[in-house]
Amino acid sequence: MEGSSHVHRMGAFIVVTVVPGLVLMWDQKTSLYIKLSPEFQGRVCGLCGNYDGDSQNDFTTPFQDIMADVLEFGNSWKVSSSCPNSKRIPDPIASNSYRASWANKQCRIINSVTFQSCHSQVTMGGWMDGWIDDTLFYIKDSSACDTGGDCECFCTSVAAYAKACNEVGACVRWRTPNICPIFCDFYNAPGGCEWYCKHCRVPCMKTCKNPSGTSSNLTTALEGMLDQWHVF
Repeated sequence: MEGSSHVHRMGAFIVVTVVPGLVLMWDQKTSLYIKLSPEFQGRVCGLCGNYDGDSQNDFTTPFQDIMADVLEFGNSWKVSSSCPNSKRIPDPIASNSYRASWANKQCRIINSVTFQSCHSQVTMGGWMDGWIDDTLFYIKDSSACDTGGDCECFCTSVAAYAKACNEVGACVRWRTPNICPIFCDFYNAPGGCEWYCKHCRVPCMKTCKNPSGTSSNLTTALEGMLDQWHVF
């Protein structure tokens, strides 16, 4: 596949079309999305499953064994036998109790009226495969960030749910000056308005690296900063 990839930027995301039908989207922080077209169904394998529509066999090892334990499944896909096995991570809420209260307070935005338009369309229990507490996943994720990047982990966790909402047509303007802001105005010249933010969908525009202004139909519902003049 060398030489066949195409890289461009959409909003806050770096988008890489590896081959037609296989797209990677990275927010340049802690979120990486992989999108596959239906033609790849049942034709892939690895840590992301086999894309055959059956979630019960996603933990299949290279030796075609189906594992119940996620750690054993992950270790089975090591590239090199010299790499040490991954070990079970302690519960971040229990080990970082001083962070848990902060994370609990922050993550309640997901259950708040802010996301009300999305709750009936993307249920957190179903989306996250049945967490007892709707926001438990996000609280754990944010509590684990205790060595720097605390707010970044919280922001990307909430942004992941917002992205799922956007993909079903529920546009949620959840960012504020106090909650995970995107300072588009910083890039504007005094008295100008060249840069602005798109909360739900950044169109694919013409740039030097993407002169045609086209992108894969897999790159949907990306938020971020937009240059309204956009042709460099």
